[in-house]
Amino acid sequence: MYLDTMTFCHGTWNYEKNHIINKEEADIVFLFGHRDVFKDPTSYHSLRALYPNAHIVGCTSGGNILDDTLRDVSLVATAVKFHAGFTHLSVADFTEEDNLVDISQKLIEELPKEGLKHIFILADGLRTNGSSLAIGANRAYDGMLPITGGLAGDDNRFEETWIIADDIPRQGRIAAVGFYGDTISVSSACYAGWDEFGITRRITRSKGNIVYEIDHQPALTLYKKYLGEFANQLPSSALRFPLSIKASEEDRPIIRSIMAIDESNQSLTFAGDVPEGSFARLMKTDIDGLIDGLKSVAQKMRQDNSLDALGLVVSCVGRRVVLDQLTDEELETIHEAVGEHVQLAGFYSYGELAPYSDTLQTCQLHNQTMTITVIYEDV
Repeated sequence: MYLDTMTFCHGTWNYEKNHIINKEEADIVFLFGHRDVFKDPTSYHSLRALYPNAHIVGCTSGGNILDDTLRDVSLVATAVKFHAGFTHLSVADFTEEDNLVDISQKLIEELPKEGLKHIFILADGLRTNGSSLAIGANRAYDGMLPITGGLAGDDNRFEETWIIADDIPRQGRIAAVGFYGDTISVSSACYAGWDEFGITRRITRSKGNIVYEIDHQPALTLYKKYLGEFANQLPSSALRFPLSIKASEEDRPIIRSIMAIDESNQSLTFAGDVPEGSFARLMKTDIDGLIDGLKSVAQKMRQDNSLDALGLVVSCVGRRVVLDQLTDEELETIHEAVGEHVQLAGFYSYGELAPYSDTLQTCQLHNQTMTITVIYEDV
């Protein structure tokens, strides 16, 4: 595997690593960036001029990750050339009226099956119900194929997110990258680090990813009581206080972040489904909570060899809000754990896609997590 890394500043791409000698042989380029620059078609065309034959896939972000640092530049890109492995790209567009479960299932089914090792998905972060996306993707392979990825961000503005998939930037789009070949090996991990607090409450009225009532009280009114001084900063301040959701008291909880509020009907809109009748508790964390344990999770993917590898990182914007100036410490922890030969590239997201655990391959929508997908090529 050969890798190029670049940053885009003042209208020019600048190489930080330049290891692909013949750019026409690059297999895929991952692109992440700040919304206003990313959605300009120039962002795609300028990269296409450098890599004429590669798939170009990416999304807007809540922060750009390259190596072990958060980059303030407008765009970051990582190009990959495999020795024998290769990639395929599947793309789907959707509207609010479409059945996202069916669309995402078809999206995955359109990827060739032979030799498929892993799927990485990027989707519009504000128009996509991440739970429906995960359900449809799992149906294509009965939950037996590892799938990771994330939902695009827009610097915590919650206005519009964009996807690039071998075309100029689009909204309402999902892109799935399939990694293929006997030489390809992939591992992934997901870590949260948030703690529940307060009493357990019941979701008494909801539809899909919109919650109207909690304990028969208007959801937004109740939520604001918890937030105190942070209530005036909604919806962005909600990233500090996600909800722990579980279908029954015996189930393992999942974390859900609030993406929008509606003052007119006092509802909360989440990144994924929150079923009526499920149990909910508020969550909080601190810096130690977010970073402690992350190293041990990432070390499980470490391979003690000198082969270059790609590490795709998707971390929730809520983690960045809490970590603030210590965001780089999270990235440095990951880089140290997986090893210096793993090139990190990624973004801060509005939702993360990853298997629930090491033993359960089924893809789930997560919020407030750090997910890592490491792709090696054995040659």
